[in-house]
Amino acid sequence: MSGAAFVYVSNADDGDISTYRLDDQGELHPGERVGVAKGVMPMAVSPDRRFLYAVSRSLPCAIHVLAIDARTGALTPVSTSPLAESLPYISLDKTGRFLLGASYAASLVTLMALEPDGRVAPEPLQVIPVGRNAHSIRVDATNRFAYVPTLGTDAVFMFTFDARAGKLASNTPALELTSPGAGPRHFATSADNRFLYLLCEMTAEIVTFAIDAGTGLLTATSSVSGLSPENTLVPGVPRGGPTTRNLDRDIWAADIHLTPDGKLLYLSERTESTLNAFSVDGRTGKLTYRSTHATERQPRGFAVDPSGRFVVATGEKSDMISLYRIDGASGALEQRRRYPTGKGGNWVEFVRFDAGE
Repeated sequence: MSGAAFVYVSNADDGDISTYRLDDQGELHPGERVGVAKGVMPMAVSPDRRFLYAVSRSLPCAIHVLAIDARTGALTPVSTSPLAESLPYISLDKTGRFLLGASYAASLVTLMALEPDGRVAPEPLQVIPVGRNAHSIRVDATNRFAYVPTLGTDAVFMFTFDARAGKLASNTPALELTSPGAGPRHFATSADNRFLYLLCEMTAEIVTFAIDAGTGLLTATSSVSGLSPENTLVPGVPRGGPTTRNLDRDIWAADIHLTPDGKLLYLSERTESTLNAFSVDGRTGKLTYRSTHATERQPRGFAVDPSGRFVVATGEKSDMISLYRIDGASGALEQRRRYPTGKGGNWVEFVRFDAGE
């Protein structure tokens, strides 16, 4: 065996995390399901792969820290800390010393310090109001800039990040607008840090932004539909509020990921329960549609294996996960097998250790 790879899936309805080992032949081996709390949803792995962080969004909201066993992939609870707001998205900076969170309901972002043992410090370092419905937050590859798509205001807020001081500050200008009604949601940045790919929930548009290496500011360079040319869905509206509209044919895009080599990009769409594949022009950042693949029902989350060979997708309305092998040339996904998981599956994280670690 060349190393060890593990997959973690959070099951919001059951309040636990499913664990799996991925072998070299491309088979998943289910392990223990670890109880966390109802509403467990977003997760993030520390850069050193020692800890898994998970947020439970059912009241009282909390963040849970679990230690990862590098040999078996087993999760051991380390701590649970209260959160003032529900966070639909968390990430860590490149040093692993800070955790960033975005709150959709409270329209803010927060920066939290992490202790050497992985625990979250009792009080946040910063709580910063942003546009309506902040949906994600991540730093760039240099760890000097952070970006926050705000679904309700059709904007990406831009920050500088000082890892020595542990401080976010608004960049100048502070935001970059998207098309009205697009609903910017999640994003991925290229490995060379030249491009940011933004997925819009209501239109499934993927906007490619060039990242200024000196300032971190974004400039839109191109955009494409994230769906098949034969798709007949219509632009959607934000979910969760009162509406008399029939949403059955509304676009409802969710998650976006690049392969490690940056040559392929995938996104999930929940209304038709698909994964959509694109090739990436590394020179220009332009995307080209390649294929669409059926997946688990209402796929809020999926992840690409750090080796770039596999994809695992979960569905909020499914009690199974799907494992796919990536065709490196075409980007097509070959479904290998489906495996049982919990109810309300919505987030997937991969962890891979090299042999000898």
